[in-house]
Amino acid sequence: MTLEELRGRLNEIDRQLVGLVAARQAVSREIAHAKRATGYPTRDYSREREVLLTARATATELGVSPQLAENLLRLLIRSSLTTQEQASVVARGTGSGRRALVIGGAGKIGRWFADFMASQGFLVEVSDPAGVPAPHLDAGDWRATQLDHDFIIVATPLGATDAILRDLALRRPRAVIFDVGSLKSPLRSGLMALKSHGCRVTSVHPMFGPSTELLSGRHVIFIDLGSDEALQAARELFAPTMVEQVVMDLDEHDRLIAYVLGLSHALNIAFFTALAESGEAAPRLARMSSTTFDSQLDVASLVAEESPELYYEIQSLNDYGAESLEALAQAVERIRTAVLSRDPASFASLMQRGRDYLADRRSVTERRA
Repeated sequence: MTLEELRGRLNEIDRQLVGLVAARQAVSREIAHAKRATGYPTRDYSREREVLLTARATATELGVSPQLAENLLRLLIRSSLTTQEQASVVARGTGSGRRALVIGGAGKIGRWFADFMASQGFLVEVSDPAGVPAPHLDAGDWRATQLDHDFIIVATPLGATDAILRDLALRRPRAVIFDVGSLKSPLRSGLMALKSHGCRVTSVHPMFGPSTELLSGRHVIFIDLGSDEALQAARELFAPTMVEQVVMDLDEHDRLIAYVLGLSHALNIAFFTALAESGEAAPRLARMSSTTFDSQLDVASLVAEESPELYYEIQSLNDYGAESLEALAQAVERIRTAVLSRDPASFASLMQRGRDYLADRRSVTERRA
C-alpha cells in the first residue's frame, strides 16, 4: 500500500474509533436510566477497577501498551460518568415549575450556575449589565424586579457582592439566597444583614472552575449561617450529582481557603515570577525538560492565565490570608538556610515531614474513595 492509502486506512480506523465512543456514550445513557430506576449509585469504584484491569490484560494480549489502554479507558469512563451525571440532574427535575435569578450570570461561574439551574428545570433569569447568555431570560436590573423567585444566586465579583447582599436584605425576598464567592470574609456584613432580616440565606463555594463538566471528585462548600431551610435547599441542588458536599462555618472556610487557594496561587505566582526575573530567556529553558519542572510549569501556566483582579482579591481580602503567605515565606527561608549552611540533615527533615504529611492526606482520600 502507498503512504496515502495507509493514511486513508488510518483515517477509517479513527472514524470507527469515534463511532465506538458514540456507541459507548449511548449505552452509558441507558445505564444512567437503569441506575436511577434501581437506586444504584452513579459511580462504582469496584466496577471501574474491573474495567481498567481488563483493559490492561487485553492490551497485553494484543501487544499494546497496558498504560495506553488504561489511560484511554480512564478518559472513556470519565466521559461516561459525565453523561450519567448530567442525565441524573436532568431526570431529577428539581426546578420544575420554579424560577431562579442569577445576578452576575454573564460571568464564567455565573453562567455555569445559570446553566446548572436550567438543566434541573428552573426557569432562569439573568441580571447582568454585561449581557445575558442564551438561552436564559433577561431580568434587566434586578433592583427593579419583584424578586419573587425561588432562588437568588449572587455571582458577582467579590468587591461588588457585599453591597448587593446588603441591598437584598432590605428587600427581604422569600427566595433562598446564596453567593458563590471564593472568600466569605469580605461578605460578612452582607450575609449577616440577610440573616438579621430573617432571609433564608446560606453561602456556597464551588471548588472547581467554570469549565468543569463532571463533579465526581469535586467539592462544594456550604456555609451554615443558621438557616437550616436555606442550607438544605442549596445542598439539594447538588444531590443528583456526585460532588462531595462539605458544610462549615464562615471563619473555618476562610482559614482553610488561605491555604487551599491562597498558598497554591502564591506558590505558582512566585514560581513564574522567579523564572521571569532569573535572566534565563524562555527559549533557553524551553530546550530543557524534567518531569517535575514540566508538571509545575503546566500548573503555573494555568495560574498565569487567570484574572489578576480575582487572584489579588483572594490574597488581600481574606482575614486569614497573611497566615499562609507567612508560612510560605518561612518555608522558603528554611530551605534556603539548609542549603546555604550545607545542612543535609535539616533538608532531609523538611522532605520527610512533607512526605509524612502527604501520605496522611493520601490515606484520607483513599478512604473516601
